[in-house]
Amino acid sequence: MYIVVEGEDPGYDIFVNGHALARNEDALEKLALRLGVKPLLEFFSADQNSMALLLEEGAGDPEWAKTLPPPQWFSPGDGLTSICALLDCLKGAPTTLGSDTAPIVAELEEYERVLRKTAQRSLRWQLAVSWK
Repeated sequence: MYIVVEGEDPGYDIFVNGHALARNEDALEKLALRLGVKPLLEFFSADQNSMALLLEEGAGDPEWAKTLPPPQWFSPGDGLTSICALLDCLKGAPTTLGSDTAPIVAELEEYERVLRKTAQRSLRWQLAVSWK
């Protein structure tokens, strides 16, 4: 799972490592819902090119991909609400997700850094996924 910022080049590094987040997406979704915030995958969006790549990687059904809405862009503040709630919870209870808690916290902190820069520049973002 990684961040895409609207536009050609936002002028800063948007690289985030989302491997631990992807491995623990189900548990993070349940935690987000328990905390009353949007799960991270609710920020997912993809254009036709991105969906074609995902389908090539073996993710999803081509018929399902045809029914997707147009790409959506999200406010960084909305993403920060979810990310900060998850971070606060996980830092307060560092064994919540077992041995993956520390890598998840590190990745959420990367997401927070990128979204804060995105907010400072009044840009929008979306979450993308790769199954490779």
